[in-house]
Amino acid sequence: MNQLTSALRELRTATGLSLAALAAKTPYSKSSWERYLNGKTLPPREAVEELCRLAGEPVGRCVALWEIAEAEASGRGATNQGRPPTATAAPPTPTSPPPVQEQRGVVTLAVLASVCAVAVTAVVLALLLLPDSRASDPLSPTAATTAAPDGPGCHGAACEGRSPIAMRCAAQPDTVAQHRTATGAWMELRHSRECGTTWARTWGGHTGDRIELSVPGRAGAAHGAEVGNAVDAESYVYTLMAVTAPGTVVRACFRPAGGGKQECFDGRVH
Repeated sequence: MNQLTSALRELRTATGLSLAALAAKTPYSKSSWERYLNGKTLPPREAVEELCRLAGEPVGRCVALWEIAEAEASGRGATNQGRPPTATAAPPTPTSPPPVQEQRGVVTLAVLASVCAVAVTAVVLALLLLPDSRASDPLSPTAATTAAPDGPGCHGAACEGRSPIAMRCAAQPDTVAQHRTATGAWMELRHSRECGTTWARTWGGHTGDRIELSVPGRAGAAHGAEVGNAVDAESYVYTLMAVTAPGTVVRACFRPAGGGKQECFDGRVH
């Protein structure tokens, strides 16, 4: 279950959501998420799938880890090795050897049991040896629809106006510039070298706050986002991406809720 817990924590970090935000966006409570993410309770399979969806990740690997943890928790993954044999009455001494047909039946059952044991062991080993990359579980019926290649999902012009989270461009971005507003909210301009894009994000604000990203002198490269509710205010709110090459100047503006004074700052992509 340790592997599953570690994977769930990585997904939670990728979402940027607090426990309260996870509870608001899923059918599971804040206390439930606390138990799931600390390995105190095995989460339902649906909770694992919900967290993958929020993080924009394929469900294959985490579901495979969940199935292993669930088998261990239920006892189906345990073996009888090391257990003392159960005392049974000694069988009566046969007066004559069993018929040949009966002997063949016993041998057949023993062979089938061995084959089943080998098959189960192979499946368990295959699941345990799943790589830590984002490859989906080949045994999953949804593998064909949830599989996604490692790395970003777009590059350059194909990323314009798309989500940095959904396109996996926010894994290791550079911070181009940072600004704290008069209301106490924080803003950042973030750039992905792999995707060739920049976006803005904010946190610590209030419901109704709005941020906008633009590339001065370029029409059609403006994208905005708004803090829609208290859940958004507790986590990051991102704009969509704009394509930016090294040396491009980008601008982020913050417009506080209630019609306060707009604040803008610029950053140059390195």
